[in-house]
Amino acid sequence: MAAIYIAGIALFSVLAQWLAWVFKVPAILFLLLIGLLLGPIFSILNPDELLGDLLFPIISLSVAIILFEGSLTLHFRELKGIGKVVRNLCSIGMFTTFTIIALSCFWLLDIDWRVSAVLGAVLVVTGPTVITPLLNIMRPSLDVDRILRWEGIVIDPIGALFAVLVFETVKFAGPTNALSHTIFALFATLFIGLSLGALIGWLTTFLFRRDWIPYELQKFSVLAFVLFIFSLSNSLSHESGLLAVTVYGIWLANQDDLELDPILEFKEDLSMILISALFILLAARLKLSELLLLGPTVVIFLVIVLFVARPLCIAVSTLNSELTFKGKLLLAWISPRGIVAAAVGSVFSLSLAEQGIKDSEKIVPLIFTVIIVTVILQSLTALPLVKLLKMHRPEPSTILIIGANHVARAIAKGLEEQNIDIYLSDPAWENCKMARMNGLPCYYGNPQSEHAERYLPMTDIKTVLALSPNRHHNALGVQYFSHLIKDKNVFSLKSSNIHAKANKDSATFLSRQILFLTENEENNTSFTRLSNLIAKGGKVSTTRIAQEFTWCNYLEVNKEAIPLFIINSSGHVTPFTPKTCTPEEGEMVIAMQPAKITIPKETS
Repeated sequence: MAAIYIAGIALFSVLAQWLAWVFKVPAILFLLLIGLLLGPIFSILNPDELLGDLLFPIISLSVAIILFEGSLTLHFRELKGIGKVVRNLCSIGMFTTFTIIALSCFWLLDIDWRVSAVLGAVLVVTGPTVITPLLNIMRPSLDVDRILRWEGIVIDPIGALFAVLVFETVKFAGPTNALSHTIFALFATLFIGLSLGALIGWLTTFLFRRDWIPYELQKFSVLAFVLFIFSLSNSLSHESGLLAVTVYGIWLANQDDLELDPILEFKEDLSMILISALFILLAARLKLSELLLLGPTVVIFLVIVLFVARPLCIAVSTLNSELTFKGKLLLAWISPRGIVAAAVGSVFSLSLAEQGIKDSEKIVPLIFTVIIVTVILQSLTALPLVKLLKMHRPEPSTILIIGANHVARAIAKGLEEQNIDIYLSDPAWENCKMARMNGLPCYYGNPQSEHAERYLPMTDIKTVLALSPNRHHNALGVQYFSHLIKDKNVFSLKSSNIHAKANKDSATFLSRQILFLTENEENNTSFTRLSNLIAKGGKVSTTRIAQEFTWCNYLEVNKEAIPLFIINSSGHVTPFTPKTCTPEEGEMVIAMQPAKITIPKETS
């Protein structure tokens, strides 16, 4: 029977993620709804009965992996360059939010001061998993977008680490503990967590640099190290494991000579699985009676969280900044809480309850109440507010090119010369390095990863061109972006005519494999053909169609050229496909020209 429940959780997790993908909202909305339906509403799922004594270890280990994955994105060099406002949000702004929420819990809700402090610390975290989908829908001004995006990235591990430190402090404090004992216990926990995290980080770096761990075992070995160091640290000093894995992740993230992208991608996939299942389990553990016991004063508490804590946080963080009042107002409204707050708070709640600390059972209901209200309310009002403030960005115009190989670079350079916004992406470092040396912006990694959502300008992407020689990379990109943006704006280039005739790919991919084809050359244009032309000295050139030099004249003069794009008078770019209309007077044609082709005088 237990197997059916576990399989059902996995199935519902996929359903929630799929619904979030369809409706373009944070997945946490549907995970919450499913958890509440299965748990307190219909009493179908009882996590405590299902997992028994394993519940707490499973939650703890899952939180450890989630925090480790978040800390892998915290690079010190990026922390220095993210701007004064984001630094303030993750420092004095975080302390402002912590203080207001903690005092509100203590005075307004009459909760034990130790529990109030933990609640205040946990609720400072937003996180990219809830911020990114909102930003993709809102499309606010660029400065607000960058601030919110970076705040979510940076405050995720920093806020979690701050919550761990606050938890360690209050855990040892109390009327039965002398001040000296409390300070000693706190510093012992900090020492063990910091030391073990740094030690395992150094050991991992040492083993990887000497290739003593084969490539195929690196991802699994890092996962094993995370679980081991978390358990060992907790056995030496209770609840120091979260600090240890966070330090471990930060250590690895700041080793520039380590190849961490495969590890990060693996951890992202694992974190999605754990977050989905964990959130359903945590929501199912809620009891409606516990929510009702919070009383009507919880409404006032929510008002303080939304309309006092966040605005004051923004006020102190944006002091003397160049942000407009409208920008500050928008920042003051957008701060949804996510999975890190729920997961970390649940671990702390169970631990404080074991110590018999009063009101520890209120941590989870309060956190989930804040999550539900902030996510639902801000998801529904974000876009109308942006439009009301007239801070909605223009429609996206960037062309994302999947691949940074020599063909993709040549095409991208041709587009850039016509002032077209382009962005390249490639998992091969050599290709990315060559693109950047040519002055082309390039993301190093897979564009369909969660990491890419943080670092690629997703909200500015209008068109996707899959130009990788690997048709599997192209297929993944097409499948992923066909839903994120309009399907008609996603195209793929055939790798070769041999592969194109195999027709073993998905229907979606095959229908998009029409890039740079015309009605006359439907089976000829491929990556191989373009690559051969470049190898023989071919260049990308631009020609303006005029009354004296029509499209028919162009085709007659450039019989061997491969038309790539049409640029109309307003700057709109249309790739050549079998459905592309004939270029008209005043429009420009970008094409791949063979070597030693004489370009007419009309060429710009």
